[in-house]
Amino acid sequence: MTSCDRSGGRSNDRSDHHPLVVVAIGGNSLIKDGAHQSVPDQYQAICDTCANITSIIENGWRVVITHGNGPQVGFILMRSEIARKELHEVPLESCVADSQGAIGYQIQQALANEFSHRKLAKRAVTVVTQVVVDANDRAFAEPSKPIGPFYTQEQAAERQKNNGWTMVEDAGRGYRRVVASPRPVEILEADVIRQLVEGGTIVVAAGGGGVPVTRDARGDLRGVAAVIDKDYASALLAAAIHADTFLITTAVDAVYLNFGKPDQKQLSNLSLEEARRYLAEGHFRKGSMAPKVEACIQFLESGGEHALITSPARIQEALSGKAGTHFR
Repeated sequence: MTSCDRSGGRSNDRSDHHPLVVVAIGGNSLIKDGAHQSVPDQYQAICDTCANITSIIENGWRVVITHGNGPQVGFILMRSEIARKELHEVPLESCVADSQGAIGYQIQQALANEFSHRKLAKRAVTVVTQVVVDANDRAFAEPSKPIGPFYTQEQAAERQKNNGWTMVEDAGRGYRRVVASPRPVEILEADVIRQLVEGGTIVVAAGGGGVPVTRDARGDLRGVAAVIDKDYASALLAAAIHADTFLITTAVDAVYLNFGKPDQKQLSNLSLEEARRYLAEGHFRKGSMAPKVEACIQFLESGGEHALITSPARIQEALSGKAGTHFR
């Protein structure tokens, strides 16, 4: 792995209290554009985000990092399908586990380098996380989770015809393949994650929404072909480990009404009631901001007190109350 091409200063602002934040990184945010999809390109994006996360660790925050895997798990699945004449295919749930390990490894390495540069006595570890879903979730019959690269309308029609994929338009950015995305019910490794955090470890967990599993009649676990939305899984994890703050990073620095229009308005603070109302009124796109807002609502409804949406570059400012959209 190449080294991070970045340098930065050290913050000395520490607090006697050590609050816990779950930081959810989007899988799409690790790919800058179509020309930067390689593993080294993604690692550089991870380095940039981990530099911002290390700054809040310096300021005394305990941190659990989750991440998406939409593009990456799609790439892994495509490689398996392309090679099917030479090798056995890899089940989708195993592709999710592969992406957890690969992206987790990159995050661990980027953080280790940052810790070394800043002389921080910290360690990071990745927990391959299983997430229970309901085998009867209607999502299995209605694929909705975009994975893999973006396609033009013509390319999408060709792949739908030749490969049998289900293709949808994704938030105005092109067409993508979609797979089943059931709602998460339980984070199986939540207790282990909590113990690691309490011991001072920075934990990477629930990558790609976690490996989706169901329980059979005997109670045995079985992997299922799906990709869980990382924001919903991250909100569930944040509630399970009693996080003080649940933070989602995305491409914009805050949530807006009428986004992209001349009259767009930034929302700096939202009550639970306001968030529910704006969501019900359809202010947020289903494939873009809506699931993030829903995840923040889910965390608050589960007993959490503070959720936050902002860009990776403004994590530190947002946690200081100077940026982002705060849900309380």
